[in-house]
Parts: sequence; structure tokens; C-alpha cells
Amino acid sequence: MHQHFRRDEHPFVERVLEWTSRVSDRYEVIRTDFLDPRQAFILQALAGRGAGVYFASCGGYEGAERVRGILHPEYMEPEREEFGLKLLEVKGSNEFLSLEHRDYLGSLLGLGIKREKFGDILVHKDSAQLIVAEEIAEYVRLHMTQVHRIHVTVESRPLDEVIVPRQSFRPLSFTVQSPRLDAVIGDVYRLSRAKVIAPIQNGRAKVNWREVNDPSFRLEEGDVVSFKGLGRFKVTEIGGETKKGRIKMEVAVFD
Repeated sequence: MHQHFRRDEHPFVERVLEWTSRVSDRYEVIRTDFLDPRQAFILQALAGRGAGVYFASCGGYEGAERVRGILHPEYMEPEREEFGLKLLEVKGSNEFLSLEHRDYLGSLLGLGIKREKFGDILVHKDSAQLIVAEEIAEYVRLHMTQVHRIHVTVESRPLDEVIVPRQSFRPLSFTVQSPRLDAVIGDVYRLSRAKVIAPIQNGRAKVNWREVNDPSFRLEEGDVVSFKGLGRFKVTEIGGETKKGRIKMEVAVFD
């Protein structure tokens, strides 16, 4: 089973196998915290291998990146309210300073909230919407009073009032000697390898939402890479070799 997943994913795989066993053997219903897309994929794949184990997910809107999952027996079908999602709207007092995704993320983490307790952060021109676990919604509403030096107010909203910003990206094609993390990041952001290696080793790079400190880490199709301060991209295709022995790469760089 473990051979289908990367070594750093094995602890999560073990946890999922324990969950599926409880559902299969004891007919338990298990609700997860928020999962990133890779974790949701692993859960979906492993749930399908368990007899009588089913997996449903919801992130508050269709196409949500981060979702809460429910592992359940065949006899039940989870309703949306069972996923325990709440929508909060954040508005600032200063209309002349635009806040970014990282500002809201930093504010939530600064409250001592673990990343798995909130989902997508939807940033708009003069506000943001946060999808959070119901068990922390009231805490966030009461204690999130500032985002990047801007005083804010937080109000609860019905989940049906989610407004999804348009996601845009630009395709990029290039060749590399090897699909190493440092080589691909260097080409995507036009940085020398020397300027990429140290930041990776210092924890500024993530692959599939997990910190990767090894510059030689080999990327695969479907991997989502983020590089702190510059953005993120998705590896859409790793092609064959050119006549000079280089490997063709195609990525989608998110705006």
C-alpha cells in the first residue's frame, strides 16, 4: 500500500487506514479537519479500498481547494451541515490599503489556530471571506480584530453567500536537465540556482502544501509548488527529452 505514496505521506496514510478500519469494522462516522487537495486525494483513494467505506467532502463551495471530509458506511449520506463549516466575512477600516491572502492567513495563525481548522480564504477588493470549522467560528469572530495593522470586523454569513474570486494563471513551458525542485523553481521565477537553494533549505518552498527542504526533490506531474514571497505553480506536464537530453516541462503559474 505504501509504495503508491511518497515517504513523507506515510504517517497520513497510516492514519487514514486506521479511520477506514473503524468505519468498516465498527460502522463509525468520522469527520476530518480541513484537508489539502493531496490529502483529500489520498483519503478518496484509500476509502475506495475499504469494504463498505465511503468518502464525501465539502469545502463550502464547488471547487473549493481545502475541504472537510466524512468517512461513512454505505447506509448514510452526509448532509452539508454535517461537515461543520461556517462562513465569516472580514472587513477592514482602511479602504486604501489592500490586504492579501497571506495577511489573513497570518492573522489566523497568529490567533493560535492550526491550519487544519480553516479552509479557503477568499480575498476580494475590500473584504475577505473565511471558511472555518464550526468549532472555532465564534472564537475567530470575537478575537480577529486586526489584519496587517488594519482594524477589522468579522461577521457570520450564511454559507450560501460565498463569493468565489476568479482564479487566473498563465501557462509556461521550458526545459530542464532534471525535474528537481531547485531547477524548476529557478526557471519559473527566473532565478539563479544559487538564489533558490538557500531559501529551499530554509523552509520557503512547499510541495503539495508540505515544506520541502531538499533542493534535489524530484517533482511529478500534478505537484503544486509554492515559493514564499513569489507565488505558486502547478506542474501540468513532464514530457520527453529533447535532442540535447533536457526534459520538457509545462507548468501553470497562478496570478
